Amino acid sequence: MATGGALPRGTHGKMEAMARKIEKPTIITSAGNLPKKIAEYVGRVNSSTAAVSIAHMNSPSGWLEPGQTPEFDEYTVVLRGTLRVETKAGMMEIDAGQAILAPQGEWVRYSTPGAQGAEYIAVCIPAFAPDTVHRDE
Repeated sequence: MATGGALPRGTHGKMEAMARKIEKPTIITSAGNLPKKIAEYVGRVNSSTAAVSIAHMNSPSGWLEPGQTPEFDEYTVVLRGTLRVETKAGMMEIDAGQAILAPQGEWVRYSTPGAQGAEYIAVCIPAFAPDTVHRDE
């Protein structure tokens, strides 16, 4: 969990946030057909942050999650492997060194069909929450 203190008043009467070191992520259980490691550094679980979530993901080869229509924008940067992203408009392969923006309200499904799976960073604005992801049943 993150540590921090009160928000002191600044010299201009505004509230100033204090920098907080986040010692380690919280590992979160994933949705999908195979286990995927989700390490949340910033978000509702690890830092009590509702405005944004930042997670480091590692998904194995053959991983597939249910489609979803989230209430948040999701920005994903692929570090290793390939992330397949399906939308109503079609399918894209996002390779290491590339990124994708999935806007809120758009149906999307993620998978990693490649032999090495994928490692990536996901940023959600506002923060990911199980009740705002709206997964297919």
